Amino acid sequence: MRIEHLYRYPVKGLTAEALEEIAVAAGEALPWDRAFALAQGDAPFDPANPSWVHKTNFMCLMANAQIAALVSQFDPASGILTLRAPDGQTLAENARDAQGRGRIAAWLTAYLGESARGTPAFHHIPGYVFGDQKKKVVSLINLASLADYEARQGASRHRLRFRANVYFSGAPAWQEHEWIDRELLVGTVRLRVFKRTVRCPATEVNPLTAVRDANPVRELHAHYGHSDLGVHAEVIEGGRMALGDALEVLG
Repeated sequence: MRIEHLYRYPVKGLTAEALEEIAVAAGEALPWDRAFALAQGDAPFDPANPSWVHKTNFMCLMANAQIAALVSQFDPASGILTLRAPDGQTLAENARDAQGRGRIAAWLTAYLGESARGTPAFHHIPGYVFGDQKKKVVSLINLASLADYEARQGASRHRLRFRANVYFSGAPAWQEHEWIDRELLVGTVRLRVFKRTVRCPATEVNPLTAVRDANPVRELHAHYGHSDLGVHAEVIEGGRMALGDALEVLG
């Protein structure tokens, strides 16, 4: 088995950043993965004492399909986050700076329009991950499982609907569901798979068009009796992973 695609998503809900390689530390997510998020004004989220709250408290594809039309790019070296709307309006601000985050929040709030609640705030908390899971995770998708689902559905479903970190080849379709509580060696990173990835309405949004044009949750359940695609794993030993690296089930 081998890694075919590797992504992180610096801003929760926004553009995937394709990677060639990345170093990952034990107990952590990919560096800068879900490092930023726009919290809705009514969200019970305290940046001074951050704890996990459901994704609907943030700008997210599940609730805000129109954000798929935004193009975002983050430069870790400078901290600059660049946002571009479909009409060409662009913002570039330092997302590690409080004033910069304030301007980013105002820009995104204006873009959300009526779907913005209260006065949203754009957050970055060093070491904190705005993930959908309470743990810091690496998510993986077996491309054979995705292909099997597409074949049964008779339609293409772009891999970025599912916003995984690692997309791999070389395993039979759905074999990854047998890996719960097993360890993987991905490049030189040691992972422990702890759950299947239950899909949500965010997958309805086509990442190329920002239109809700499919219902993968319903489709998966119709074909397989569940709505799972992919697995979540925690990093138990840090290292590096890169495109083309081997993925091996241990034990």
